[in-house]
Amino acid sequence: MPDVPDQPRFTLYSRSYCHLCDDLLVALRKLVGDEISVNVIDIDIDIDAELVQRYDELVPVLIGSRVGQPDQQLCHYFLDENAVKGFLSSHPA
Repeated sequence: MPDVPDQPRFTLYSRSYCHLCDDLLVALRKLVGDEISVNVIDIDIDIDAELVQRYDELVPVLIGSRVGQPDQQLCHYFLDENAVKGFLSSHPA
């Protein structure tokens, strides 16, 4: 599916055995619900040594992005609802 310029995308850097990662993903899906079309990509950092080096002790890490805009780290460990809502409301007009 091609990216739409104003469509938000989330990347969750996680681990397969991480209950905090599962909890953050559930909370994110609950927060955005069915009202907004968002793409959530869940990446297990243990498949890439560079990702382990970058995110090892921080997982889960939630990144928000849109085409043509820099990625934003929104939170780690737990969902920061205010940061996610702020990211979602800051889309270009």
